[in-house]
Amino acid sequence: MLKQSRILVVEDNLELQGTLADFLDIKEAIADFAADGELGFELAMHHDFDAIILDVMLPKMDGMQIAENLRKNGITTPILMLTALNGQQDLLNSFDCGADDFVSKPFQFLELEARLSALIKRHKGLVAKTTLSYGEIAIDEKTRTASRNGQRLILTPILHQILCTLVKAKGDVVSREYLSHLLWGDEIPDNDVLRCHIYLLRNVLDKPFEFAMLKTVPKTGFQLVLPSRDD
Repeated sequence: MLKQSRILVVEDNLELQGTLADFLDIKEAIADFAADGELGFELAMHHDFDAIILDVMLPKMDGMQIAENLRKNGITTPILMLTALNGQQDLLNSFDCGADDFVSKPFQFLELEARLSALIKRHKGLVAKTTLSYGEIAIDEKTRTASRNGQRLILTPILHQILCTLVKAKGDVVSREYLSHLLWGDEIPDNDVLRCHIYLLRNVLDKPFEFAMLKTVPKTGFQLVLPSRDD
């Protein structure tokens, strides 16, 4: 999956830059590098990449600022965050800024490859020529845009994929295991990661509206529900 993929690496540690360059070269990927946040942001804004590997701690602009600013500017390129942070609040902060996944330092290159490949595959798989709808939710898979009751929903690629899956289920329960495998394949992270994404999706999908559509089915998974006639 990495072969011929164009990947931006934003990392200020020159030794790690070199190691990543060797790894991506072996995988026949096309890599560009930036050693500070400002250059990384400019490259991501003005060039097309299949994925971005983004360190959290960077000079001039940190990784979370870069991710947040890219999303605000409509850049949907998948972002894999490199971080030494691993608490649930740290994960929430990273995902809330627009990161799609993370790898904790120090990391194994097999894990990095698996997560990077999954992001690229999922992002490319989102491109389709169909329109989905369920209740107040409408999704254009070609443009990767979603709305509820005509109001645009600002979603990261991973939140978009979760919402598409739930909409396609038409109110049926989607299990945690199915969602996790769909998003990460066999390299499934701990439960906190999926929980963080569901929390963020609920904030976008339900918080601005009177009726909550996203429901958790205890010990099972998640579903979208429609208001009853009495609501």
